[in-house]
Amino acid sequence: MATLEAAPVADHLDGTLKSSDAAAAAANPAESGGVSPHISTGNAELPAKSASRFSALLARTGIALTLLVATSGAGYWYFQSWHYVSTDDAYINGHATLVASRVSGQAAEVLVEDNNRVRKGDVVVRLDKQPFLVQLRIAEAIVLAAEAELAAAMSEVRGFAAEARTMRFALEHAIEDVENQVALLRSKIAVLHSREANLSRAQSDYKRVNGLVGSGAVTQQELDESKESLLVAEAEVEGALQDVYQVRIGLGIPERPSEGEDLSTVPENLSQNFSSVLEAQAALIRAASRLNAVDSYTKSPSQMLADFDNLAVDGNIDRVLAKLISNAPTVKTAEARLELARRRLAEAQLELEYTDVVAEIDGVVTRRNVNPGNNVAIGQSLMAIRSLNEVWVDANFKETQLPKLRIGQPVHLAVDMYGSRETFQGRISGFTMGTGSTLALLPAQNATGNFVKVVQRLPVRIELVDYDPDKSPLFIGLSVEPRVMIKQPPMGPNAGMVLQPHSFIGNARDKGPVRP
Repeated sequence: MATLEAAPVADHLDGTLKSSDAAAAAANPAESGGVSPHISTGNAELPAKSASRFSALLARTGIALTLLVATSGAGYWYFQSWHYVSTDDAYINGHATLVASRVSGQAAEVLVEDNNRVRKGDVVVRLDKQPFLVQLRIAEAIVLAAEAELAAAMSEVRGFAAEARTMRFALEHAIEDVENQVALLRSKIAVLHSREANLSRAQSDYKRVNGLVGSGAVTQQELDESKESLLVAEAEVEGALQDVYQVRIGLGIPERPSEGEDLSTVPENLSQNFSSVLEAQAALIRAASRLNAVDSYTKSPSQMLADFDNLAVDGNIDRVLAKLISNAPTVKTAEARLELARRRLAEAQLELEYTDVVAEIDGVVTRRNVNPGNNVAIGQSLMAIRSLNEVWVDANFKETQLPKLRIGQPVHLAVDMYGSRETFQGRISGFTMGTGSTLALLPAQNATGNFVKVVQRLPVRIELVDYDPDKSPLFIGLSVEPRVMIKQPPMGPNAGMVLQPHSFIGNARDKGPVRP
């Protein structure tokens, strides 16, 4: 049927061409050899109508095709805008950990190359250990010397403690001596009174015998004996009096009391103010000061002894002295030096361990810039390690697309590297708090000159779900076309939110001091 319909059209076209040739010959007889053909008006109208119909058919067909394409495009756009949001401005991103040395030294070995895969804890660079071994031996020797100094300080302080113990008993003995001297004074006074009583009786006897001598009642011999007894009694009184004077002088008081005072009168608290007692007290304070037990001279000796004894709750003075020994300044200084030496030893051991530079994460080595023999400084970047597991997609969506996006919405990720062979799955995990232009190194300044509004793009982070780098690895910087399934319910943490909630990480003021 198509052949039958095509034949009349060809005939019409042929007739039209012939009519056109005849008309041209009539208009220019000279060129046609002077012959003027006869042209029929009725035959020329039929080809013209056929051509007009064909042109209309072509126009209608073009319009129909245009409407079909437009309708299909509109339907596709409607389906896309209704079920998902996508962008072609998206790339793979991930963490890159810089590997740096914590100590300075010379690189002895470099154990990895670029693109080598490493695991956390693998040694990637070894520094020369000899300088650090020397420092370690020096630190060990310093520790031994500090331990010896502490032992010497303990021995010295124990001597101070023994001296303090001696001075304590010396003070107590000095107080007792003064009190004994006061008691001896009273004893001597009692003897003096006894001798005075004997003298009084001897005087009475002598007077009575001397009065009876004239009557012959007593003999001369009895008179002489009575007189002798009187002289002995007088001598004994004088001797007892001298003993009292001697004790009083020994107590530091006048041998003869003032008028109205008795021989037994002594100053109040003589045992606390006596020179030997004060001397013993000063010696005890001096000995105790070496044990960091400083006391005041304003205390009485007895009060000082009582306070010292009160330190021993169970009466064990040795325990009190042991505590004083441990708190003595000499011992504390030696202990501090020992602790400092041990810390320096630990630092030397740590620096020796740091000569083995290790990978801090699992990943692949990139940008290696160290070779054996290079001098390495503290903090110098030796290489970088790209994580294989901690990768994500940074998708820059238009600001007009953002109202439809929420945290947790599922995302289909088409990676140009894999084409249509594999599609990765992900979810929106957060929105960057600023468009790409505001986060640029040189932000755009729209306050001057002519302003042209440009649709802004906001980076949206998409985390991968069930990603296995060993099966299908994704490399940093690869192009991705994410499709956010806005009609599917959000999933995972913070699903359906735009901003992540505040998560308390910790405040340095909430923590106590750092202890080793």
